[in-house]
Amino acid sequence: MAGRTWLWMAVSVVGGLLSAAPLEAHGPTRQKVTETVEINAPADKVWAAIGNFQDMSWHPAVAKTEGTGGNDKDAKRTLTLKPGGTIAETLTKYDAAGKSLSYEITAVDVKVLPVSNYSSTLSVEEKGGKSVVEWRSAFYRGFLNNDPPPELSDEAAVKAVKGVFRGGLDALKAKLEAGG
Repeated sequence: MAGRTWLWMAVSVVGGLLSAAPLEAHGPTRQKVTETVEINAPADKVWAAIGNFQDMSWHPAVAKTEGTGGNDKDAKRTLTLKPGGTIAETLTKYDAAGKSLSYEITAVDVKVLPVSNYSSTLSVEEKGGKSVVEWRSAFYRGFLNNDPPPELSDEAAVKAVKGVFRGGLDALKAKLEAGG
């Protein structure tokens, strides 16, 4: 009987340790950012400005877009940024009729954008003669281990992505509403 008690206690301790392990472990969690803008322009006009995966000239931080594959799935593009650095992206879904495109970042220096495993969707929806542009993404911070430095934390990643989105959406609105 004493042997069974000892065995039961050992199993309980080991089981307790195993079940507690996930509570102790923590690492990056998937972050999500969604930004929108309403533009006083028809959806077709807005989509004409942003719907070409090979042209991101509408974003003020982009100096140059180079790519291959047009708007076909798996098309590639490299964004050269005005502040310096590049971002390589791949088109994962393109729906011209639905005015939506999805892409993922395949290469970026975390000093340029502090993210990893980044995917995003940009879409345009008609609403009473106006358009609502939605840019949403999901990603992990640039530092995938525990205890990231501040510049590679979840907060830094979210702030950077929100900045990219707001800068692009606000510039798009200003350009299209000014007749551009």
